[in-house]
Amino acid sequence: MSTDKTPMRKDAPPTPEERRSDSAAIDAFVRHARALANQSGEGAGKEGGRLILALDATMSRQPTWDLACRLQGEMFDAVGQVGGRTGGLSVQLVYFRGFGECRASRFVRDTGALKSLMTRIDCRGGHTQIGKVLAHALKETERQKVDALVYIGDAMEEKTDDLAEKAGRLGLRGVPVFAFQEGHDPVAETAFREIARLSKGAWFRFDANAADTLSKLLSAVAVFASGGLKALEARGRPEDRLMIEHLRKAGGRG
Repeated sequence: MSTDKTPMRKDAPPTPEERRSDSAAIDAFVRHARALANQSGEGAGKEGGRLILALDATMSRQPTWDLACRLQGEMFDAVGQVGGRTGGLSVQLVYFRGFGECRASRFVRDTGALKSLMTRIDCRGGHTQIGKVLAHALKETERQKVDALVYIGDAMEEKTDDLAEKAGRLGLRGVPVFAFQEGHDPVAETAFREIARLSKGAWFRFDANAADTLSKLLSAVAVFASGGLKALEARGRPEDRLMIEHLRKAGGRG
């Protein structure tokens, strides 16, 4: 899976020196995430929920990338309320952009460190790679159960049928996809809703003016991934009840 980091350029492609710098930043990101998992012993082998946070980092997301970085950190604040009962939550950051770049960190519980790593990433032009994200989630849950996949994006440039097939397989394996759509692209909305439906997850729309709502919904996903529907019911916030309603309609688990 892959990424990159340089300021946006509208007038010229990156130079060879910039490409080498970008490649070094990508490799440093992956090494750092792996080191976090290895040093803390908080990788995939420990008990507790596992959540994949996947982001479209193509150029159209640049205006709200900082918002996504901030919300990713806020998303896990509520997990401490159920952590003692669930064994905690391990998170993997996945993102795509550019020409075929799609990268994934290791699963770690130090989400503050993941947020720090995420803020070093800049968006870059390219097509969506949602199929790769779904295929990656399938492989991960074959190794060890993944409890939820969160996807945040604004576009879809792939074959809906291909994405639907993978989403259905995730649903059969008990991995709901929570698709958060930025903007009002009708093609993306159709695809995201179908991915959520087939995986027994949920679809939501958000924009920069609804940051607080998104943050609360993301925290509900984190609580669900940590402790299932029972944890959401126990917390009982309005966003939790909304999430429970979506999951029960989709046939979600407890």
